[in-house]
Amino acid sequence: MHDCVTPPPDAAVRRHVRAALAEDVGDGDVTAALIPGDRIARATVISRSPGVFCGAPWVREACAQTDADIRIDWRLADGAEIAEDSTLFTLAGPARSLLTLERTLLNFVQLLSGTATAARACARAVAGTGTRILDTRKTVPGLRAAQKYAVAVGGADNHRMGLFDAFLVKENHILAAGGIRAAILAARAARPDLPLEVEVEDLAGLEEALAAGPDIVMLDNFTVAQMAAAVRANDTGTRLEASGGLGVDDLAAVARTGVDYISVGWITKHVTPLDLSMRFE
Repeated sequence: MHDCVTPPPDAAVRRHVRAALAEDVGDGDVTAALIPGDRIARATVISRSPGVFCGAPWVREACAQTDADIRIDWRLADGAEIAEDSTLFTLAGPARSLLTLERTLLNFVQLLSGTATAARACARAVAGTGTRILDTRKTVPGLRAAQKYAVAVGGADNHRMGLFDAFLVKENHILAAGGIRAAILAARAARPDLPLEVEVEDLAGLEEALAAGPDIVMLDNFTVAQMAAAVRANDTGTRLEASGGLGVDDLAAVARTGVDYISVGWITKHVTPLDLSMRFE
């Protein structure tokens, strides 16, 4: 699991912004063209709701790709707490350009700040327990690296990035491979360098998985009592991850069972974007 708060590579951020501007601007912003080209403006981006700020790399890139003459005055850094009606940053530059980039810029910051806000709420729910919150692959298509960065900004950890950097042997893999032990042995033989996690659905499956030696066992849809029993039964040092429809109000009780991780898909899948607004002066 990864816990380093590092933005995606610059090339990835450039791709995100380029695609967003292309779908929004197309062959030209016809409404912004009504404004005189030499008009200079100043705009303030504010939050209408509290949360956690995230998205500075995308703001910088959106400004750079739209107009090199735009200047940013930052009031907050990624990870900072946002109060209701607070200023995040201000922009100054050609009015046409500010109008053109407004929606693209806000879309990135709203989504990523909403993701970071949800991640922080989950991390706070398990604070002091030793259990870590993990994200999943349930992300907005094309923006996984961005959302996983936002999760880390919020104080949670990243699970695997994709299908390429770790094994996660789930129910269908187990059925196709011929069982838990067979799937684990096949994974170890194929790529012994990669982390190996296997999903189980009951305590019998846990026993079988622990005997085969994965790095992590995912307890899928276990009750809190079953999770506690799984922790007691685990004498191998294998890390345990709880998963399955857990809301923020469930996390403290799950963490108290002693599991190492809780994976929460909704912090990226059902994220509520932060309510932001750009106001021209």
